[in-house]
Amino acid sequence: MKKLFLFALLAITTVFAWWFFLGRDSSAKVARAPAAVPVVVARVEARDMPILLEAVGRAEAYASVTLKSRVDGQVQEVLFAEGQHVTAGEVLVRLDQGDFKARVLAAEANLAKSRAQQSKAKLDVERYLGLKNRGFVSEEKLSDMRTAEAAADAQLAADAAALELAKLQLAYATVRAPFAGIVGARLVFPGTGVKTNDTALAVVNRVQPLLVAFTLPEKHLPALRAAMGGGALAVDIKPPGGQSQRAEARFIDNAVDSTTGTILLKAQLANADEKLTPGQFVDVSLAIGNITGALVVPAQALQQGPDGNFVYLVTAEGTAEPRRVDLAFARAGLAVIGTGLKAGDTVVTDGQLRLTKGAKVSIPDAAAKPPLPAKS
Repeated sequence: MKKLFLFALLAITTVFAWWFFLGRDSSAKVARAPAAVPVVVARVEARDMPILLEAVGRAEAYASVTLKSRVDGQVQEVLFAEGQHVTAGEVLVRLDQGDFKARVLAAEANLAKSRAQQSKAKLDVERYLGLKNRGFVSEEKLSDMRTAEAAADAQLAADAAALELAKLQLAYATVRAPFAGIVGARLVFPGTGVKTNDTALAVVNRVQPLLVAFTLPEKHLPALRAAMGGGALAVDIKPPGGQSQRAEARFIDNAVDSTTGTILLKAQLANADEKLTPGQFVDVSLAIGNITGALVVPAQALQQGPDGNFVYLVTAEGTAEPRRVDLAFARAGLAVIGTGLKAGDTVVTDGQLRLTKGAKVSIPDAAAKPPLPAKS
């Protein structure tokens, strides 16, 4: 019985030792040969890329005016609806015209009086001139008559000017739109008293065409001027959540803002559908040049390290090699590489977190490699 027990103990020890050493050997083999990391890759492509400057701009009315009365008075009628499209010369507000019509009548009466006095003074000069030739009046009396005639002429001119002023004031009692556009909220109502050049009556904005103002860093000023040497710059205007519209930038301010180091530009777009409104923020993108044969990779291939930007390059042996690169610029999911890569290189676009230098990589489905976005 004792021999049987010893034999069983020896068998168990032998089996345990075999399992232990065999497991260590297998683990060592696994450690020596790690599994390949599945990744997604893309090839470095050479293409022509536009040099784009991007900024946030704000839409501005092509023309905007706050209408004010040129005479004192009281609002009689407000003839527009809020947000209404108006044409040039359309009546928007009418003041009470009673006082102004009375002034016109008084000015017409004064003018008629002065015209009669001027006619009498002219006849007096002619009569006294005949008497002077016959020796019945002195030269001094004739001179007095001529002075009276001149005074009558002057009074006639003054009264004619007063009548013209009264007619202008009557015309000013009717406030019209200076140009075609959109009128804003009502600022006055019937019965409101208004003062000359003080009380705001309405705001009219011209939105066709529309301006978009934006600023760019002053370092781009030489390139901007060179690009605009041949005419206007093409600009893409895109409101948040909207579609892009093409505009033309023709204006560059004559001075750099010393507080921000930026230069103001303005672009003009037709805005035929009136989808943009003055005051609205928009994304602005303009091209100032073109890079021929730029090296382009998907932006997700870029990684950030202690020494700057880098990518994982897939070598001919199927291993991952970190490669430091200089980024020229990134736009629309693409990164333009200055140095560090060449056309045709394969870079990892997904799965970088599991990679180390020299790690084996596997590409599960080469046909499923994500292509670069279409050329713009």
